[in-house]
Amino acid sequence: MKKYNFTAGPCILNRTVIEKTAEAILDFNGMGLSIAEISHRSKDFQAVIDEAEALVKELLEVPEGYSVLFLGGGASLEFCMIPYNFLIKKAAYLNTGVWAKKAMKEAKLFGEVVEVASSADANYTFIPKDWTCPTDVDYLHITTNNTIYGTEIRKDLDVPVRLIADMSSDIFSRPVDVSKYDAIYAGAQKNLSMAGVTVVIVKNDVLGRAPREIPTMLDYRTHVDKGSMFNTPPVVPIYCAMQNLRWIKEQGGLKAMDKLAQQRAEIVYNEIDRNKLFRGTVEKEDRSLMNICFVMNDEYAELEKPFFDFATERGMVGIKGHRSVGGFRASTYNAMTIEGCEALVQCMKDFEAQH
Repeated sequence: MKKYNFTAGPCILNRTVIEKTAEAILDFNGMGLSIAEISHRSKDFQAVIDEAEALVKELLEVPEGYSVLFLGGGASLEFCMIPYNFLIKKAAYLNTGVWAKKAMKEAKLFGEVVEVASSADANYTFIPKDWTCPTDVDYLHITTNNTIYGTEIRKDLDVPVRLIADMSSDIFSRPVDVSKYDAIYAGAQKNLSMAGVTVVIVKNDVLGRAPREIPTMLDYRTHVDKGSMFNTPPVVPIYCAMQNLRWIKEQGGLKAMDKLAQQRAEIVYNEIDRNKLFRGTVEKEDRSLMNICFVMNDEYAELEKPFFDFATERGMVGIKGHRSVGGFRASTYNAMTIEGCEALVQCMKDFEAQH
């Protein structure tokens, strides 16, 4: 039976990317050695990280004056590194979900944190509107896509202060105007690579202003100066990222990814809205194209587990919703196919016909 991987992360990767990464683990560049065992200082691996960096810059059209870093620790470490490097006195955060709240918690260790707006009272079912960004803060931090609740900010905000974004779950799914941001960071295990590497895009001339001593490994300047090679980088995940970036480029780049994202989401959301058994959990204008969250309608609540079992039998993997939301979540990242979305829809139709 064919499996369709809707897991929120680590998530689906294109099969070709997986196979090429597996080949390199067995024998890298015909060396008779695994990429997992060669020196990260070797010219063979330097070529990998150089190409990965170049592809990030090409696909996102990163302007001059920015560095691309490949670090460890995930977005959770960036929650700390961002205020360590950027927060001087006060920072503003838009609270749109669990990960935004975690980022705020870390920032409070370094200075005053202003919550400009929040949808927590509505269980994060929408992106807050009509809020004002204070002008006396060092930066505004946003989380562009919220994997748990299924909301997404799909535009680059215009704000009067430095803008920093956690794009962990929607980076490389659409074009981004990088020039509007001082820093962008993303755990790779959604649209970019396997788990184990974090991509950071940082504007060079904003570094070094924080009024504190920063531990060596937590100072972005350390990694900028050493080209992500201050310590041993996550070699295999970076290689996987390079292969995936090649694949994205071959598909037509971020405009093509954006078009496919909209097509996939339309297929699934249309069925959620049509099917009498289900309903979406967030306001339509804020629906994520990456994480499609839905539940049983109240009168059919007892069918939640039967549908999950039915879908699992049909090869749908990872569609159970986060425990804080319940219901279901279909994550439709770059590597998810139209076929996979249509298979999920057919599953929903067939289950409706039985009930």
